[in-house]
Amino acid sequence: MIIDHRTYSVKPGKLNEWLKLYETEGYPLQLRYLGRNVGWYVSNDIGPLSQVVHMWAYESLADREARRGAMQKDPAWTAFIEKSAAMLDSMENKILRPAPFFTVPERRGA
Repeated sequence: MIIDHRTYSVKPGKLNEWLKLYETEGYPLQLRYLGRNVGWYVSNDIGPLSQVVHMWAYESLADREARRGAMQKDPAWTAFIEKSAAMLDSMENKILRPAPFFTVPERRGA
């Protein structure tokens, strides 16, 4: 199993607008295609501000590639990206694997 850890820095003053757009358009698509969200967080008051961090679990890099490839073919995803890109300053992506003693919690609900 791997975890896709993403950090997006949102332009100052745009965080709430971006979150609403993501909640209504981006997140439903990602749940449909990517499946297993294991964390979704917003920075608050300490450290870098206006950042969002989300993590998705995959069985392997091949699983990630297939799921993300299918999502990127969806015109609704392309439309979301076009709307949201202007609100972002930067994006960072890491691929993590759980430590040998840790099991990623199972998904509960959607």
